[in-house]
Amino acid sequence: MTHDVIILGAGAAGLFCAATAAARGRRVVVLDHAEKPGKKILISGGGRCNFTNLHTASDRYLSENPHFARSALSRFTPGDFIALVDAHGIAWHEKTLGQLFCDGSARQIVDMLMDQCAAAGAQVRCNSPIGAVRHADGLFHVSAGESAFAAPSLVIATGGPAIPKIGATGFAYDLARQFGLKVVQPRPALVPLTLPAEAALFRELSGIAAPVEASCGKARFPEAALFTHRGLSGPAILQVSSYWKRGEAVRIDFLPGRTGDWLLDAKRQRPRAGLRSVLGEALPERLATALADQLGLAAEMGNLPDKALRAAQARLHAWDFMPDGSEGFAKAEVTAGGISTAELSQRTMEARKVPGLFAIGEAVDVTGWLGGYNFQWAWASAYAAGMAA
Repeated sequence: MTHDVIILGAGAAGLFCAATAAARGRRVVVLDHAEKPGKKILISGGGRCNFTNLHTASDRYLSENPHFARSALSRFTPGDFIALVDAHGIAWHEKTLGQLFCDGSARQIVDMLMDQCAAAGAQVRCNSPIGAVRHADGLFHVSAGESAFAAPSLVIATGGPAIPKIGATGFAYDLARQFGLKVVQPRPALVPLTLPAEAALFRELSGIAAPVEASCGKARFPEAALFTHRGLSGPAILQVSSYWKRGEAVRIDFLPGRTGDWLLDAKRQRPRAGLRSVLGEALPERLATALADQLGLAAEMGNLPDKALRAAQARLHAWDFMPDGSEGFAKAEVTAGGISTAELSQRTMEARKVPGLFAIGEAVDVTGWLGGYNFQWAWASAYAAGMAA
């Protein structure tokens, strides 16, 4: 069975690449071991699919080559995908920080992609576990289930190992290595971080969330943090987790809106109040209590030395946590690392050393921030490959 393009993976990138290539008149088949297409799309955004972000720019992506994503992102923009969504009559809204969600269900995005594939004549074959893949006589030969396929172009769109319960694996990396492509060490990203036993006090705050600014190195994110029974989560923590490396601290500013000597001002205005009640005006009560206890300042504000209050203030703006790990691929939203961008054309996503071989989406060493950036990379990289394969 001969095609022009074989795409491995019926996720966001694979389906969009198939529709794009087939619309150019290419004979396309998509193969996936799962029983249904778009499984990760369906669970994204709480079931409403955060399908893009209005603020997409290459500086919001991590990669060994920080400039790699720029070309594809510039040629297929959030506006381009929004136009497609609008054309299919899918209602959407901006939630916060440029994040766009379906008003209804993520199923609408999967249906749209499948409709695009059908209209262009691309075949999508699920329940097709990939077996041997080889290259001979100018064609890529793929066995899938009991069928065999051949094509001059092969697109790796099988994602990374994040969320194994929906069938995610490291297949893309094995295949890349088979063809001699370098793989940047994959690791969980956008993932909750775990804290060691000595931080047990904060585990008593499980379920408490607060708006903070979390930072790791030069990366800073002013969003909510959530304390869990295992450590730290919430949008701010998921964001910095992509930058965090073992042995590094994650710094939290618990009161990012406060400037100047605000604790000294509170001492003058409310000398009879305790630190706990002052913090409780801006933070959840249980968190305010825990922070005050950790700071060890139990006296009334009027009886506390200015030096002690300045030190407490400084720590509240720069409270270091030392995670001992993360919750791993099981809880990670995406995978950082992957097929090295040094191996690929940034314009077409084609492997420099293996003509006809392409890699797109999460399989590649390009990882976006939380909030629709990774979907936009899926669409943009898929479009780049779909226009070239």
